[in-house]
Amino acid sequence: MELVKRSLGESGICISCLGMGTVKFGRNQEVKYPKKFSLPSLKDLERLLDKANELGINFLDTAPAYGNCEERIGRALRARLDWIICTKVGEEFIAGKSSFNFSGQHTQKSIERSLKYLKTDYLDLVLVHSDGNDETIIDSTDCLETLAKLKEKGIIRAYGMSTKSVRGGLRAADLTDAVMVTLNPSNTQDLPVIDYASSKNKGVLVKKALNSGHLAKNSLETNLNFVLSTPGVTSAIIGTINQEHLVKNVSIVSNALTS
Repeated sequence: MELVKRSLGESGICISCLGMGTVKFGRNQEVKYPKKFSLPSLKDLERLLDKANELGINFLDTAPAYGNCEERIGRALRARLDWIICTKVGEEFIAGKSSFNFSGQHTQKSIERSLKYLKTDYLDLVLVHSDGNDETIIDSTDCLETLAKLKEKGIIRAYGMSTKSVRGGLRAADLTDAVMVTLNPSNTQDLPVIDYASSKNKGVLVKKALNSGHLAKNSLETNLNFVLSTPGVTSAIIGTINQEHLVKNVSIVSNALTS
């Protein structure tokens, strides 16, 4: 199997077209997946990450909102340089509830904590974890300004925004290095954002490519092919804690993109 890697816009970062989502690494409360699940052991995470790396996946997507995910990744990763790590700022998940803070001060503290938990001295990509008020975050907080300063200092290599509106996505594509948008055959409202970001040579990450696990029978291949054949998409972020699912996903993508 050969997993294609793509440039994340003009950031100088090259990532696998299939990225590993890590919600299930550290959080199983208040999630939208169709089936309940237990958090994997640290040993299971080590095996899963080793397998993903072996299959050609080099992109990890995490966030403070994913419970204790960052801490567990920091303990499970064997070789930091094998991985491109993306985390987020803005959303916290504490005692079973989400809260949001997009101030520059909180952004700075969040980055410092992520560096500590992930056991690294730099982050490849940081996304603003929007609460749905994309434009308010952009216009009325100093979150993006703070991320820009951290990029200048070399603490982060690139920054962007995980958006929830078309207008917000278009604004983020103008102002940052990358956007994360929703795309699957049943949800195509962000296609204008993908087109625009691509025209500006910005990276495009796709969330909910498999509709958070709510797939119709036999539609896994359809969804993955649809997302990754959409012009402008850099990588689809797929979360799993099952090695068999991981191998199947990579096989589908490899066959589709090399045929």
